[in-house]
Amino acid sequence: MKEPTFKKYQNLYYKFIPEGDFWEKMKPKKDKVALVIVDVQKGFLEEAKMIKEKHGHAYLYDRLVQVTIPNIKKLLDFFRENKLPVVHAVIGSYRTDGKDRSPVQSRPGWNYSLQIIGTSSQEEVDELRPLKDEIVVYKTTDSALNGTSLGHILRWMGIEHVVVTGIVTDQCVAGTVRDLADWGFIVYVVEDATAAISQEYHEMELRIINQIYAKVVSTEEIIEDLK
Repeated sequence: MKEPTFKKYQNLYYKFIPEGDFWEKMKPKKDKVALVIVDVQKGFLEEAKMIKEKHGHAYLYDRLVQVTIPNIKKLLDFFRENKLPVVHAVIGSYRTDGKDRSPVQSRPGWNYSLQIIGTSSQEEVDELRPLKDEIVVYKTTDSALNGTSLGHILRWMGIEHVVVTGIVTDQCVAGTVRDLADWGFIVYVVEDATAAISQEYHEMELRIINQIYAKVVSTEEIIEDLK
């Protein structure tokens, strides 16, 4: 029998906890679940491509194209076919000078991100573009909840379980997961529908958040649980 994904990423703290893990049998409720896609935008895909071509670090771009985006698309198709709620959380500044961004998004360096709403680079990649009635949340912070009304929106919609996908695992995805957990949502992070700058960073962050803030699952597992 194949080992469950959340066991593969067992949090070290849980090695010292007796049997009866809260997450062991936890499955999402189909009538109370939403899919959240974090920051899979054209500008970031181009940035990953630049890192590959200019610096020879191919991991992030290759994973996005070959693994992450195709699996998010599978989940998106499943949620759409079953008429389940979808949220697209994207970085987007209302001002062209970016003065509405949080400090972490406006400092020079890796996290500097000026994605102006309505520009091509700010759009989600074509495979994941939102449809009518799918919620789009514009954020200028790492977390999709901090500085937005997403937490309230999910509660008003009666959502209790949230499936999180997107990029990058150790930054905006992790920040969103932690805030969702603090809001009281049951969170599922999809291992093969997320990505980080390296496999090491990706796996390290999944082990940190697994079983504390969320249950780490695969695309196949979460779809099977929702059937």
